[in-house]
Amino acid sequence: MDIIEFKPKFEQFAYTFGGAKPAMRIKPGTALKLWTEDAFNNTIKTIDDLSSEKVDLHHINPQTGPFYVEGAEIGDTLAIHIVDLKPARSYGVSSSIPFFGGLTSTDRTATLQDPLPDTTWIYEVDSVKNTVGFQSRFGDFSVELPMECMLGTIGVAPSGGEVRSSLVPERFGGNMDSPEVRAGSTIYLGVNVEGALFSIGDGHYRQGEGEACGCGVEGAMDSILIVDLIKGNAPTWPRIENDDYLMAVGSSRPMEDSWRIGQLEMVRWFQELYKLHQMDSYQLLSQISKAPIANVVDSNFSVVIKAAKDLLPEAHAFSDMHSSLRERAKGLHF
Repeated sequence: MDIIEFKPKFEQFAYTFGGAKPAMRIKPGTALKLWTEDAFNNTIKTIDDLSSEKVDLHHINPQTGPFYVEGAEIGDTLAIHIVDLKPARSYGVSSSIPFFGGLTSTDRTATLQDPLPDTTWIYEVDSVKNTVGFQSRFGDFSVELPMECMLGTIGVAPSGGEVRSSLVPERFGGNMDSPEVRAGSTIYLGVNVEGALFSIGDGHYRQGEGEACGCGVEGAMDSILIVDLIKGNAPTWPRIENDDYLMAVGSSRPMEDSWRIGQLEMVRWFQELYKLHQMDSYQLLSQISKAPIANVVDSNFSVVIKAAKDLLPEAHAFSDMHSSLRERAKGLHF
């Protein structure tokens, strides 16, 4: 298996899905060891650094990539297996950003309300305990939280020549902010342009479902991925598979439309896997699905619809690509 290491320089980051020249070309089946910068582009390092003063809105959510996958054509399926994720710094950052977040007035949910205070939290990483430490800013409280690394952004170029901000989640993936995008998961994305042009970024050392304040524990990340290609059979919206669940992600506004998108994508997946009638697929999913919220703060909200594999007959999604990638991943960990 080819293994390629890539750590971009500042001028090599992309800030959109689509519209960026590929950082390199890779063959299907390649393993990538990648470094990604944090969502703030390393502008916030202490509790005295405030997002309103330090963050350049033209350079947030920097993306490592995009990568041109040889042989990828419109209508194909890109399979990206996350082998391992590891913090690349000794601390993570979170922030309350004025007029951004789930419990404040925003540009879309506009009210006569002052912004919540611009506040920064620093989480110290304990690599021995595998924890990140929360320390209150308005009192004397601290707690160690388990490290649960994830990638906030993973996506391909959109269709129709569109160029979308790296803050946006949509059918091409993007800034979904789902904790399910973690080590052991395989993400399936429909290819919209020649070469797919996928990228990753926005690493979180942990994040609660919903990303309520608008930030996870943001941090630079070392990632190991295996990228493969399935000819044809492109999903309409991102699908995720791990050892325990089949999942689909919908991203839209209002949030119930995100839920509907994910439900419909899973209905279609059940139809493909089990040759079910649409109504039978709908009925079965209604009784077994879970629907964790990925984010309630981005330009679109993201909802994950998941179905436990142990409740279903054995299926070999995408010709059992997940199992194949899991096998190939052995021995690639940091």
